[in-house]
This record gives sequence, C-alpha cells and structure tokens, in this order.
Amino acid sequence: MALTPQDIGRIANLARLELSSEESERMLTQLNGFFDVVEQMRAVDTAGIEPLSHPVAAIQDVALRLRDDVVSEPNQREANQQSAPAVERGLFLVPKVIE
Repeated sequence: MALTPQDIGRIANLARLELSSEESERMLTQLNGFFDVVEQMRAVDTAGIEPLSHPVAAIQDVALRLRDDVVSEPNQREANQQSAPAVERGLFLVPKVIE
C-alpha cells in the first residue's frame, strides 16, 4: 500500500495540520517506509508458531507473577449511584450527545 501526495494532503486536512511541501514530502516518505516494513512483516509465514506471553520468553523461560483474581471490595453500586441525577435498573442515565 503506497500513499500518494494527495493522500498526505487529505490526512493533514483531517488532522487540521498545515504542512509545507517539504514536510508533506517527508511525511510521504516516512509513512510509505512504515507501510513497507508492515508489508515485510506480513509476508513472514507464522503458521504453527505459538504466540509469546512475554517478549523475553523467546530466549528464556519466564514465569509471570500473576495474583489470584478475587473480589477485594464489596459491591457498592447503590451507594455510588445515590448522587447521580438519573439511574435506571442500575445504570447511569445521561443525555443524548449525538444527534
């Protein structure tokens, strides 16, 4: 996937950026270089390779220090919702913000 100067202009417009022509060229080169690296990574056959749980696991055994997932505080939903202007069936009601 290669970007064109028009793509850079559109992206800059959407991001509300004003780029000079040399900045636009530099962005085009950098973004296309990034997409080239992504394409090279996508070309690597990873079939049958298990994902790593930690980056260092590729070179040594790593034991993750995980704590037990236990409830440590009581449910205080009603107390937390007492100050809310509107609540229905345990959910906060808010005004619609998208028209």
